[in-house]
Amino acid sequence: MARAVSHVVTPDEAGMRLDVLLGTMGEVRSRSQGAKACDEGRVLVNGSAASKRCVVDARDVIIMEVDDEARALAPEPIELDVRFEDDDLLVLSKPAGMITHPSPDHVTGTLASALLHRYGWEGLCNVQGEEDRPGIVHRLDGDTSGLMLAAKTDEAGYALMDAIATKSVDRRYLALVHGAISVDSGMVDAPIERSRSDRQKMAVGDGASARDAITTFKVLARFEVGSKDGGYALVECKLYTGRTHQIRVHMQYIKHPIVGDATYTANAPKHPSASLGLTRQFLHSYRIGFEHPFTGASVELVDGLPDDLACVLASLRERTSDITDYGREVFQLMGMEA
Repeated sequence: MARAVSHVVTPDEAGMRLDVLLGTMGEVRSRSQGAKACDEGRVLVNGSAASKRCVVDARDVIIMEVDDEARALAPEPIELDVRFEDDDLLVLSKPAGMITHPSPDHVTGTLASALLHRYGWEGLCNVQGEEDRPGIVHRLDGDTSGLMLAAKTDEAGYALMDAIATKSVDRRYLALVHGAISVDSGMVDAPIERSRSDRQKMAVGDGASARDAITTFKVLARFEVGSKDGGYALVECKLYTGRTHQIRVHMQYIKHPIVGDATYTANAPKHPSASLGLTRQFLHSYRIGFEHPFTGASVELVDGLPDDLACVLASLRERTSDITDYGREVFQLMGMEA
């Protein structure tokens, strides 16, 4: 059964070719399928049939005819690691490798499918304006692990999204980065837009679609320079905005890219051993805090490092050159050896 879906182009998506954008929306599984939909006249932009080569602008309205049977989100019996739950919301620990909701390259095995299997459509919010995102109020990158929020009711979903937008949710990440950071703390205040050279990446920029992005960081520990690398630093990053790939882009921008990040590799040592054997970025959402939108209770949760990241830190222990006072506090909080 066919249905029409609509999408309003965001500032981050402005400048993309229509078929490329369609391929990222999740309604089709690839750029070629998006191009086919355009060729078949199933895609309108601002009310008119559009070519696959059309370049979209912010606030353009895209309407596409899709097949429900081919696109319906299916529940899957995937185990969830829930750390807090009540009638309104939950906090869970997402493993690395799990995509938040369906994308062209990941139609199955998503967090959305796992939530749907556990709670059903009636037990999850639908506030993202998409039928394949039940319960979702924010995202983590597929290869980023750790704590994230989900909502059971629309009221809770909107309240949590508003709290995130107004910076009332305290979201902190642990990241291992390349190089020696000389200061103990800092702030990166640099707008982020879609990369002009690679539309699948984000970058610091000053174009019309660039959006404000602020990340602060505190150094927890430093590790000596090795023969094949430039040393490392373990940092806590705190988000004040929630742009796509924000921490990864900002750390690359200040010339301290995240270890294991295969996408944002500028300024990273080229020797293979510099990645310390990681097959994904060392980025973990370890701490989240917020005021419950209905009870007013303070919810504070901490998530220990998964095994792959803990093993990397253990391998660097003998190279530790400095642990900051704040680092000792965080290690104690997480039950980690300093």
